[in-house]
Amino acid sequence: MSENDTNADEGTETSSVRDRILKRRRFLQAAGGVTAVGLLAGCQGQQQEPTTTTETTTSATTTEATTAQETTTTEAEETGPSLQEKYPGLRILSPEPENAEAAARETYTNMITQAEEFYIRNHYVSPDIDESEWTVSLTGLVDEEIELSMEELKRNFTTETVFHTMQCSGNGRSYFDPQVGGNQWSFGAVGNAEWTGAPVSEILEAYGADTSEGMWLTVMGGDNPEGEDIFTRSIPMSKVNEDVLLAFEMNGSPLPAEHGFPVRLLVPGWFGNNNVKWVDRMHVMDRMVYPNEEWEPEGGRLYTHWQQYSYRIFGQGIEDPDFYETISQFDVQDQMDGDEVTHPYLYDQLVKSIIGFPGEDMTVGTGLGGRIEVIGVAWAGDDAVDTVEVSTDGGETWNDAEFMRPDIGPYSWRLFRYMWEAESGDHTLVSRATDENGNTQPATISSPEDEAANQARIMNDQYPWNQKGYGNNAYMPHAVDVTVM
Repeated sequence: MSENDTNADEGTETSSVRDRILKRRRFLQAAGGVTAVGLLAGCQGQQQEPTTTTETTTSATTTEATTAQETTTTEAEETGPSLQEKYPGLRILSPEPENAEAAARETYTNMITQAEEFYIRNHYVSPDIDESEWTVSLTGLVDEEIELSMEELKRNFTTETVFHTMQCSGNGRSYFDPQVGGNQWSFGAVGNAEWTGAPVSEILEAYGADTSEGMWLTVMGGDNPEGEDIFTRSIPMSKVNEDVLLAFEMNGSPLPAEHGFPVRLLVPGWFGNNNVKWVDRMHVMDRMVYPNEEWEPEGGRLYTHWQQYSYRIFGQGIEDPDFYETISQFDVQDQMDGDEVTHPYLYDQLVKSIIGFPGEDMTVGTGLGGRIEVIGVAWAGDDAVDTVEVSTDGGETWNDAEFMRPDIGPYSWRLFRYMWEAESGDHTLVSRATDENGNTQPATISSPEDEAANQARIMNDQYPWNQKGYGNNAYMPHAVDVTVM
């Protein structure tokens, strides 16, 4: 379902590289836990040294071969590694702009997602940025409008670290029927990483920003080509004051270019679309960006496109969603259940889970005692995951799973396992999670004609089909078929 499928030879080579990365990662994690993150940083796009060729019969041939090799090396240095070479654990959906998701279910058997397996979602091609020249401006309702250099950001403010499960709001889009437009993400547009940066609340306080209740911080990315819409998101000040960072590290290393180097917004617990990359400007205001002359100059959607028209849940036949200057509910589930917003904004994530092992169409044998260890992850945004259940018969019956390892923070996913007393034959495995508020994953996605889609809310055990394919947390589309020997 990729928009840019690779050919068979490329797929074989990619799988080989990916296997080596995964094997090495498992070894390093066994030897040193999360510290494997730093050790793996140098493995991205690594290639074997070229083998020595057989002796040539003439000096002329040798010279030609050397010249050809030097030319090839120079060209490779100029172009650099491909996206697939840099991120061997990803399935590439589009190389430009860079969009890719985790290729293997095995990604979801680990607490921390390494960079080579962490999904990439970009609207424009990643800009080539010199950190020493990059600044972040602060404007709007502040005592002093300023431009912060990266050196000032790192030196003048507190540094904090948070584990955050980041998920593309379009994750699971490929399971909608009828199909909707956009990158056809399946299960792999989610990852859990350690993010480090400066608290935005501290920056706002230092320059006299109005951070009172009901205020908003509008954040803009600097990746748009000239004349294109600016990626802009308005974040409620209540969330900014709580835990939002300007992040400059991912898993203990500088942000990779595709993940927003040198600085991105980090909004713990919320969908990835709120985590603006290549932050260029922060603007304090008393409302969201809204369709008016200030934010839509000359009738275009320069600032409003990704706040008001996109990253909203609305059904069939609706040309544009209803626009709001401000809202008080940011939990997507609460927006769906309530009456304040007719077409929910994608802020706080919905409860969700995915099985990492066994993988799709895998044949497995039982271990000691005739059991198979089913492993996966579950998360619920700002909320805690309360329980996870696993079904081995396609959702007919359910059994409780147990959480593994310590909880590493309120915004990190939880690893779970279920010890399955398996019988030989074909089985359909699926997990479903319930959060601390009692919200449980629905079973399926509705059709465009169903009431769930019309009301843009989860009802009748259905997730609402919507025009953009956002927010899918239905469990049956994420099931895996396995064979037990």
